[in-house]
Amino acid sequence: MREFIAAGIQLAPVSNNVEANLDKALVWLPKAVDLGAELVIFPETTTTGFETGLSKEELWDLVDFVPGKTTEKIQEAAAKHRVYVVWPTYERGEERGVLYNSAFLIGRDGKIIGAYRKTHPFGKEMVQYGGWTTSGDKADVFETDLGTIGIIICYDGDFPDLSTTLALKGAEVIVRPSALLRTYEHWWATNFARAYDNHVYMIAVNAVGGDAGGNYYFGHSMIIAPNGWKLAQGRCAEEIIYATLKRDALKYIYGGMTSLQSFDHLEDRNLSVYDVMRPGRARFQLGRYIREGAGNKAKD
Repeated sequence: MREFIAAGIQLAPVSNNVEANLDKALVWLPKAVDLGAELVIFPETTTTGFETGLSKEELWDLVDFVPGKTTEKIQEAAAKHRVYVVWPTYERGEERGVLYNSAFLIGRDGKIIGAYRKTHPFGKEMVQYGGWTTSGDKADVFETDLGTIGIIICYDGDFPDLSTTLALKGAEVIVRPSALLRTYEHWWATNFARAYDNHVYMIAVNAVGGDAGGNYYFGHSMIIAPNGWKLAQGRCAEEIIYATLKRDALKYIYGGMTSLQSFDHLEDRNLSVYDVMRPGRARFQLGRYIREGAGNKAKD
């Protein structure tokens, strides 16, 4: 990768109002460009808010296929400002009621050069448990003139193997648009771990404000360097975070010190002891049963 500035724009969504959210994003995008940003990331499901209170059929009608009304204005703006944009939105699937929680990497020319569909929908979001989101089945990386970029979405960041998969495919930067419903500690810990474990830049952009489901998002978007050093963090407000991403991000063990880095987590893995690619379940009972019929009982 080469040195460049990345920015995250944490916005409060206008519930279920695609046009209003597009207009808001088009106001904020030039502000990030004015800071020198060449890569701009928006929060999860920017066009509607995360929980819409709609049936999956109603939500399907509200959004669109991609490219379409949920992306075209942002594509035009990316081309106008000659920047890369990661734009998250619910995406229509093949049939009415089939929805993906997606994020699209838009190039400097306004064309969509990468698409990611959330592979780990969160709890009640899962269509198989009465929710509205169908899981994606691919985790790709995308080559750009900035570097190699991978995308995960919110709850995806809780799964170490997904980010490691992207890092092994060559990701230097992983972006994590989110509408996180848990605590700051969960947010910070998973962002730090995914960056540090895999020696990648993590750009995690969280929503602020509320949605139609009565949820409230706390922002605190952050950019973490490959050595775990926090480069930027936002507040609980609509604002921009940004930082310069550098090629020598692993030269030192941590920021503000001269001790040189001498280890590589990816290279130093002892693959002979790993046994993770199989089904599993926590040994402790969940606080509530979100998986009907799944029998979430702790093992003896």
